[in-house]
Amino acid sequence: MFALSPRQQQILILARQTGAVGVDELAERFEVTPQTIRKDLNELCDGRLLSRTHGGAMLSSGVENMAYEARRQIASLEKAMIGRRAAQLIPNNSSLFINIGTTTEEVARALIHHEGLLVITNNIHVAQTLLPSPRIEVIIVGGSIRHSDGGIVGESTVDTIRQFKVDHAVMGVSAIDEDGSLLDFDVREVRAAQAIMENARNVILVADATKFTRSAPVRIGHMSMTNAFVTDREPPDPIMEICRSKGVNLELATEKTEASP
Repeated sequence: MFALSPRQQQILILARQTGAVGVDELAERFEVTPQTIRKDLNELCDGRLLSRTHGGAMLSSGVENMAYEARRQIASLEKAMIGRRAAQLIPNNSSLFINIGTTTEEVARALIHHEGLLVITNNIHVAQTLLPSPRIEVIIVGGSIRHSDGGIVGESTVDTIRQFKVDHAVMGVSAIDEDGSLLDFDVREVRAAQAIMENARNVILVADATKFTRSAPVRIGHMSMTNAFVTDREPPDPIMEICRSKGVNLELATEKTEASP
């Protein structure tokens, strides 16, 4: 587990812009030694943020998710703002699902002072976050715990979720395609996410802007199946059009909106 340094964050931005980065070019750009850049790239590749190539690295293939701690570090400030904005959409004395994801964990963190909530989750970290609050009842669904990120998946998970009909669902995804498809990596996690969407009256999608540039192979559903979308930056035009045409309420979580009364 590691925290991304400012230089590593810049390397990721460059990789997203160009598709690949080279050791020598990065060393010259950041005025450090090639050995320092190789160490940066090795850590980014260990976190599955990049894949090594001869003389550099490239964006990962999009068929396997990056490591949990690396995901948690990406856009951490933006995720926290998204979490606080999404929590404002959830009233006291309501029931909700919260699924697997580092952004949904920020929603849970922002819900800690709510009262009268019933939270059903397949995310160990969400349960741990809400545990200190005596005003929130937490139900952890059954299933197999993924050691990589504390997510709970499997047929038992889906069966448990289907026993409930809740007011709200807080949903995170790994990627959002321009056609509005909501995507993830693990088929078992996707089945749980689909059951969550089917058994909630109001679906709140939470995702930072990096999800517009990522890809994943398994389809959860479509943006039109959500009621609200909380993100930190105005989405690409095709996503904006889907939100307008399908009545999805777009909520931008920025420093400016947080400062507004």
